[in-house]
Amino acid sequence: MTSSHEDLFPGTPHAELLPGTRRALLHRIAVAQAEGRAPSLVAAVVRDGRAVWHGARTSVDGHGPDENVQYRIGSITKTFTAVLVLRLRDEGLLDLGDPLEKHLPETGAGEATIAELLAHTGGLAAESPAPWWERTPGTLRPELADVVGEQPFRHPVGRRFHYSNPGYTLLGALVEKLRGAPWEEVLRAEVLEPLGLDRTSTRPQAPHAGGWAVHPWADVILPEPTEDLGRMAPAGQLWSTTGDLARFAAFLAKGDDRVLGARTVREMRTPAAPAEAADVVDGVTYGLGLQIQSRDGRLLVGHSGSLPGFLANLTLSVEDDVAAVVLANCTSGPLLSLVGADLVRTVAEAEPRIPEPWRPMADVETSVLELAGPWYWGTHAFALRLAADGVVSLEPLSGSGRRSRFRRDSEDTWTGLEGYYAGETLRAVRRPDGSLSHLDLGSFVFTRRPYDETAPVPGGVDPEGWRGIG
Repeated sequence: MTSSHEDLFPGTPHAELLPGTRRALLHRIAVAQAEGRAPSLVAAVVRDGRAVWHGARTSVDGHGPDENVQYRIGSITKTFTAVLVLRLRDEGLLDLGDPLEKHLPETGAGEATIAELLAHTGGLAAESPAPWWERTPGTLRPELADVVGEQPFRHPVGRRFHYSNPGYTLLGALVEKLRGAPWEEVLRAEVLEPLGLDRTSTRPQAPHAGGWAVHPWADVILPEPTEDLGRMAPAGQLWSTTGDLARFAAFLAKGDDRVLGARTVREMRTPAAPAEAADVVDGVTYGLGLQIQSRDGRLLVGHSGSLPGFLANLTLSVEDDVAAVVLANCTSGPLLSLVGADLVRTVAEAEPRIPEPWRPMADVETSVLELAGPWYWGTHAFALRLAADGVVSLEPLSGSGRRSRFRRDSEDTWTGLEGYYAGETLRAVRRPDGSLSHLDLGSFVFTRRPYDETAPVPGGVDPEGWRGIG
């Protein structure tokens, strides 16, 4: 028997997605469940900040999992842990550049910074010492020393991306140290309850799916053990539903001031780890608790997860304002990262995002308005534009070249938000009488005319000016 329930939240109209789009989504998860031989697979799509579709496929007659059935989400747990750490940073209780040792001494891995642990560049081992932590009780690793082992590092700190489960155990311990409470309690009070994630928990709560191993060469299944991960919980303990993860995806897209503001979740989505050669080919990198990849020309962020008996994926395209959540109860089978990306692409291409109406600025200062228009860096023509949100953009008028948006810091200074100019200062330089002379961008002088002799162009301007070849 199959099930396809399309209203994830009460009151969501069926016409929210077109019938052809809904059928395409159902077809994609049906193929994934059948070809991946998953006992069940459940998915949701989020658009404009709320779930607009839910679908499920199952091998059990009369049992169609809905948006309230829990599945284990594995390493998506890491994104929740990263949120807790960034809350500490936003409150001023730590700096991402702090070595772990400053706040959590005597771990054996204290030279790695908090940012490096978040981005998996701390050089730590991928796994804890044997036996394999995902299929054994957490009581076998009661202390942090049991998690990181006698030789915690596999690579020089900060040199390369190397995914590390013990690294997130250390981050969970950091949260406990600075909050003075267990990780689970902090998570519930600071993230789950404010976001209304009532069906996300550290232990399964009915109704929940059972975890299964599917034989690779026969259509038979074997139940997988469900272990409490103990110290490793911040790396992969959580159970959740497509309903809750849909809400979490909406939070990762736009932020929520009760948990993290928009600027901080944008920081989470910004690449923070140097890509390895294989990652460059695959277009995959890592931010602060989030995986980042380029697929079919679309930038996707989110996280995947797996534990024995379960697979999970959350995929978000901020530009399209579409996210997908896919959960399955099998140890291996469907490639949920591909399924999630396909669900996002299906909606984004079939029903492209309708932009907000253009509206003029409510108010603009004359001193800012006079910056708009063409500028020249030497002979390269650029345009500076003002947007209604107060951000200015500087981009080449033709061809490729360095471009960036800038956020205002003071009356005549802005800070770059992206690309080559990220973090660099754009300054409007004025003459003694207050008139605008030029723009200074990290020592680059932009003038209203190419090599304007009235501006302090580095190296000066030939006094004879522009001339012909004769």
